[in-house]
Amino acid sequence: MSSPENKETILVVDDTASTLEVLQRTLTAEGYTTYTVPNAVDALRLLEGTAVDLVITDLKMPRISGIDLIRHVRENYKDTAVMMITGYATVESAVEALKSGAEEYVAKPFTESELLAAVRRVVDKLCQRRAAALGPAPVPEFAYGLIGESPAMQRVFAAIRKASATSATVLITGESGSGKELVARAIHYSSTRAAAPFVPVNCGGIPESLLESELFGYVKGAFTGAHESRAGFFQTADGGTIFLDEIGETSIAMQVKLLRVLQDKEVRMVGDARVRTVDVRIIAATNKDLHSLIQSRVFREELYYRINVVAIEVPPLRARGSDIALLVRHFAEKFASELGKTVPRFSEKAMEALQNYAWPGNARELENVIQRIVVMYDDQVIEVPDLPSFARFSALRTTGVNRTLAEVEADHIRNVLANVGGNKTQAAQILGIDRKTLRKKITEYGLDL
Repeated sequence: MSSPENKETILVVDDTASTLEVLQRTLTAEGYTTYTVPNAVDALRLLEGTAVDLVITDLKMPRISGIDLIRHVRENYKDTAVMMITGYATVESAVEALKSGAEEYVAKPFTESELLAAVRRVVDKLCQRRAAALGPAPVPEFAYGLIGESPAMQRVFAAIRKASATSATVLITGESGSGKELVARAIHYSSTRAAAPFVPVNCGGIPESLLESELFGYVKGAFTGAHESRAGFFQTADGGTIFLDEIGETSIAMQVKLLRVLQDKEVRMVGDARVRTVDVRIIAATNKDLHSLIQSRVFREELYYRINVVAIEVPPLRARGSDIALLVRHFAEKFASELGKTVPRFSEKAMEALQNYAWPGNARELENVIQRIVVMYDDQVIEVPDLPSFARFSALRTTGVNRTLAEVEADHIRNVLANVGGNKTQAAQILGIDRKTLRKKITEYGLDL
């Protein structure tokens, strides 16, 4: 079953029909092309004629076990990753699976987030191996202002390349300040529409009473003050791309009009009886949960499916690891150049404090902080006392005795999860608690990022 995002291809092997159904629904919803078979024999047949990126197999199955299937894949399909799931989790079976070549071992019952996190880790490793085999390649992260080397951003770059090759509608999701417009610009300027206009529209920044005339234009005399006809953003973007930021802020009435544009490629200017054809690619973005808005009946479900042909999720800065250091250097060089100053260097402790801060405003907040530092300080080396107070406090929370017992426990759980690659089964064993308790603590401390 193919997905609109055209991500990696996954084969799921399990002799329980309900498990196959759940995994196929979950993986397909994430954009993976997913095949399911009930036994290893059928899996071997499918592998002979179909390219598969990842095999997810159960442990205990009739005729050929999951361990035997893993060994076969490892010996015959070097470019295919393997992951095991099982309801018979033991230390011995985990060791045997990993020795046989499985890259992840997930015990049943598992949550959807646990499964998808494990799949992403395996896919990230596979992509890294493939990239290493190809040798050095052009680095795309600095194109159009996008900077990052983390696995999370590599997934964004891969999605941009795929989206740029089509004219399909794109929905970009992510927190405020995470770079959604930069992603939209990268898609446009990497596509065949690059020579045509890119028109960004902040739907949340235009009053509802004016949004229709701004988007679709109006004819002379359409309303008081309309002394001449004026084209709207859709006509301005003809042949190019219109970026509808904060689309979740639009009213139901406006959503109906947008749906018509998507369906018919036609717009009607305010006060005009005629419709006009436009050739416009639509990229929408939101920092809201559109599923919740649909359930609350403030966002139309059919519009959601129309704009969500290709979905790209921009990760928050706190989930991008070493990208923070890259961005700090980039912004420091940018503002030092503008001010004619020497580029400051950030001490190890200062950089650690910046990386420990949660950045609720994401890259936009980080950029503002670095600009303020470059403007205010002439020191060659920026130390922790030079940082804003919130970043200095983040340094205190992560070291020394100025921490509560809860903070120490949260740090220890975070470190254990990082050391086992996020595998909650292994982490629970190391911590000496059961998986249910670990999940509760992860939720309590907000560690499941």
